[in-house]
Amino acid sequence: MYKKQSILLLISITVLHFTIKAQAPKYSNEFLAIGVGAKALGMSGAVSSSVDDVTAGYWNPAGLALVKSNIQIAAMHNEYFAGIAKYDYAAIAAPIDATRTVGFSLIRFAVDDIIDSTNLLDKDGNVDYDRLKTFSASDYGFLFSYAQKMKIEGLRVGGNVKIIHRKAGDFAQAWGFGIDLGAQYDHKKWKFAATGKDITSTFNAWTYNTSSIEEVFNQTGNEIPENGLEITLPRLILGTSYKTNLAKKITFQPSLDLDVTFDGKRNVPIKTDVVSIDPRLGIEFGYDDFIFLRTGIQNIQEVKNIDQSTSTTVQPNLGIGIRLNNLSIDYALTNIGGGSSSLYSNVFSLRFDINKQKKSSATQN
Repeated sequence: MYKKQSILLLISITVLHFTIKAQAPKYSNEFLAIGVGAKALGMSGAVSSSVDDVTAGYWNPAGLALVKSNIQIAAMHNEYFAGIAKYDYAAIAAPIDATRTVGFSLIRFAVDDIIDSTNLLDKDGNVDYDRLKTFSASDYGFLFSYAQKMKIEGLRVGGNVKIIHRKAGDFAQAWGFGIDLGAQYDHKKWKFAATGKDITSTFNAWTYNTSSIEEVFNQTGNEIPENGLEITLPRLILGTSYKTNLAKKITFQPSLDLDVTFDGKRNVPIKTDVVSIDPRLGIEFGYDDFIFLRTGIQNIQEVKNIDQSTSTTVQPNLGIGIRLNNLSIDYALTNIGGGSSSLYSNVFSLRFDINKQKKSSATQN
């Protein structure tokens, strides 16, 4: 049992090390790519041009300039892989004045209660289960946002300063820093957006504490992890949406986002040796600004079948939302495993609008 658990721990840390060392340009800080808010997830994340609430701090910080309440708060909790991994999100936004808004977002993705059996044996070589400990492998993202309406009518800009903290128990940890910039522009019923994620590249500085597992690494002939730098390369998201009325109380809004990466060829519909473009499509129907139905597709990929033929898969998403005065409740059914998987996830999120009570004329007099 000791050997089995030690091997599992060894594999997890070794995979972490080589992922950072060999694949960082393509797969770095991926917990920040999951998405927040059931409203956006129900539309497959195709919201960079239309987002206008506190969740804009994640999707496109320029959208924060459209927050109308004095304070807006959002929260989401979700669990993946039968509850093994937990994903939590909370955010707050508040206008400074008629043109400027600030916000803060917190994201945590973690696997908790992982068994550490490196000290299972006592000094005499006997198994002592009281020596078992647990630890968490957790990723944190702290986003500090600012948005402003510009003098050009319909134009908004915004930015994030983000701090990353990733930790695997006492074995490894990293601190990182990055910047996002975004813009939105409205023209009649059309909305356009451009968001630059990690525009200066985001750097995570990893440090390892291998003293407690060095013996296990040496016994198994594995390379001892060394401190290093993990780099998240920039990406550009271009978006557009169109909102119109199908009837007096029924609105219709289709939207498209193009996720452009610059780290070589990916398994997406549009790809070259330098640039890859991953499209996301979303649709929202609204009735009387009270109830909303949403759907979308993403992760359009070409997969190889057992008989060596190829086929195209997509990830569909569905959602519904209800607005009750100052409370918005949203739900999304998302396929987190991709088009060929049946791993569906139920996502709920809440949004609160807090408005200061206006003084009556009698009170003011």
